Amino acid sequence: MAGRSEGLSLESLWDAPEPMRDAVDRRGGLLPPPLAARFPGDLMIDLRAERPTVVANFVTSLDGVVAMGPGEVGAGGAEISGSSESDRFMMALLRGLADVVVIGAGTLRAGRRHVWTSAHVQPAFADAFASWRRDLGLTPQPTTIVVTASGNLDVAHAGLNAPGVPVIVATTKAGANRLAMLPVSSNVRVEVVGDGERVPAGALLEIVRGTGARVALCEGGPHLFGELLRARIVDELFLTVAPQVAGRDAAVHRLALVEGTSFGKGSGRWANLASVRRAGDDLFLRYRFEP
Repeated sequence: MAGRSEGLSLESLWDAPEPMRDAVDRRGGLLPPPLAARFPGDLMIDLRAERPTVVANFVTSLDGVVAMGPGEVGAGGAEISGSSESDRFMMALLRGLADVVVIGAGTLRAGRRHVWTSAHVQPAFADAFASWRRDLGLTPQPTTIVVTASGNLDVAHAGLNAPGVPVIVATTKAGANRLAMLPVSSNVRVEVVGDGERVPAGALLEIVRGTGARVALCEGGPHLFGELLRARIVDELFLTVAPQVAGRDAAVHRLALVEGTSFGKGSGRWANLASVRRAGDDLFLRYRFEP
């Protein structure tokens, strides 16, 4: 399935009417011509005044699987999407708008050679994305924020050593002590957020805020997404629906049915469908969460 949906336009099928609301700052708009040829129309993110806007991006199978279990080969999103090129283009667009990309340690391990930039997933459009970010007044690359309680990271990972890509590792005191014993790259900064066994979502948000970021993009995994949902700080979800049923006997992760996403009876998050796009057999759904 490598290269599935190669070169297809993400055509707009439906957009929700703009709600009546007070004026808000927004980032984005019409895309540069090379990108607009693949994504007709505009792409804008509302900017919150009191904190960074948090946007999540996932690809899911028809039966709701977003990642295979940690023991699976190719446990990341590429296996779920069937290496959909259009899904990678959507990923690149969101990275292009983001100040920071937030990932969990499991996502880092699954993408063994991955770098969390637009150019990495769409090298043919690297110049267009660089120009777009300059026009938006953004830094050349978003900061990668890796969330790990244990500090159990491969410090030789490409995503921690890419030139020009700043990295922050958000971890606990124990995790920081572990990383202090390792040859961490000079572009990596370790931020300690407490003595517990988890990195609290609120503390993570403060790290994001401390970078000056207005838009944070969460790319998973599902456990991290669940923590952010439970803290009610996810504003939007971009969800690619890939046309496969992933059902397996092996352990899988589903977007909602993972440890840490329980909200209690009657207290779940509802979202409003904002837009629907299509590229071949892939659907691209955009949801905005209610406050």
